[in-house]
Amino acid sequence: MSEFFDPQEEEETWAIRPNKSQIKRDIAVISDLCEEITQLAPAQIERLGLPDNIQKAILEAAKMPVKGARKRQLKFITAAMRKIDVEPIQEQLDKIKAKSAHAARELHQLERWRERLLSDDKQAVTEFLAKNPEADAQHIRQLIRNAKKELAIAKPPKSSRLLFCYLRELMENELDKTEE
Repeated sequence: MSEFFDPQEEEETWAIRPNKSQIKRDIAVISDLCEEITQLAPAQIERLGLPDNIQKAILEAAKMPVKGARKRQLKFITAAMRKIDVEPIQEQLDKIKAKSAHAARELHQLERWRERLLSDDKQAVTEFLAKNPEADAQHIRQLIRNAKKELAIAKPPKSSRLLFCYLRELMENELDKTEE
């Protein structure tokens, strides 16, 4: 066997063409990413740090109805996105999704607190004030009292909305303190 092997002879290498199926899967992933990006608000799209031409194309596609023109626009965006690194964009998109899911949970929590405070449960006010010592107890009690009056005489729930806004303001202040 050694007589056939010449160490001086160079090893032949063949060019390996890319796997077409893998290329198609990669394009599908980028296409799905583009579709997700078009569902975002314009301010969120700007935070992704996309090149200007792609950002403009995405904003145009977001305005289009789901028809042939939008599909062509998404194919154009996908082709442009294939030329750049999409990993940082995907990371930013994941952060945006996580923030929006977290914000929705917080709003639901605030809604539950408002409902508990507006119920006739005196313990709820005490419990809320114990968890949020920086809250203005007098202001909260006044908003609760006014909201109950409005409900009794079938007026629009202005004080109930104000209570929700105050609760959200308290939550945002608490989040700002934890970030510092």
